[in-house]
Amino acid sequence: MWFFLGLFLIILAAFLLVIEIFVPSFGLLTGCAVAALAGGIWVFFRESTAAGWVGVGIAVVVMPIVWVITYRMFPNTRFGKSVSLAGPKRQKGDAIPDTPDLAKMLGETGVVISPLRPVGMCDFDGERLECVAETGYVEIDVTIKVIRVEGTQLTVRTVDN
Repeated sequence: MWFFLGLFLIILAAFLLVIEIFVPSFGLLTGCAVAALAGGIWVFFRESTAAGWVGVGIAVVVMPIVWVITYRMFPNTRFGKSVSLAGPKRQKGDAIPDTPDLAKMLGETGVVISPLRPVGMCDFDGERLECVAETGYVEIDVTIKVIRVEGTQLTVRTVDN
């Protein structure tokens, strides 16, 4: 009986510390958690010194386990979904494409839509991407070709008509 009471108090302390993150109690819940933890360990030590150290070991193991389980389950709960931010939703043309998408651009031709000094915007069949000129300055409405893709950087060269 005493074992379950001590274990209950230790688990209660862990949950009170988790709740303290979400409920502004100005330390009241933390104080209750510390009292529950001390009470749980005291229950173990009241039985014997060896049982007391087992209780301390249980507290050291159980507290992080409760925290990990709680924080793994939290985003899947209704409350967790309502207070957590959703990941970014990427739309075409909104951000820099991923590197595999850019690798497909090698050899593609497009038109300069803002001067390349040496960086500017180019249009590739309706897809606007930031490009770097191979050399110097390139005017608007000049046809360019992608000659190199390094990470998220497209290097372009003017195409002679």
